[in-house]
Amino acid sequence: QLKFVESGGDLVQPGGSLNLSCVTSGFTLEWYAVGWFRQAPGKEREGVLCLSKSDAVTVYSPSGKGRFTISRDNAKNTAYLQMNDLKSEDSGIYYCAAGEQCQWWLMHFGQGTQVTVSS
Repeated sequence: QLKFVESGGDLVQPGGSLNLSCVTSGFTLEWYAVGWFRQAPGKEREGVLCLSKSDAVTVYSPSGKGRFTISRDNAKNTAYLQMNDLKSEDSGIYYCAAGEQCQWWLMHFGQGTQVTVSS
């Protein structure tokens, strides 16, 4: 069973930074694509970034371009999302997901971590 524990979400002021972590278990992360998705209140879930098995990056949304970076540490079975210069519109629940490819409809999702950007 694929399991995910996301952490690192917090209340941060605009312009601030957060580094989200996703500790996985029940599978070998390096054999999977891993991605981050988010859902703002009243909106549908949207993709942020995804790393394929070969670490090719899929950019689902241009909103984080130049500000967000996805990475993984396969030895720790952990994925990360570094977010800089955060904006109020970045607020939402951030979910980690894994699957054979960066196709959200085929991926397994964690429970999410809350990110709130507000002054």
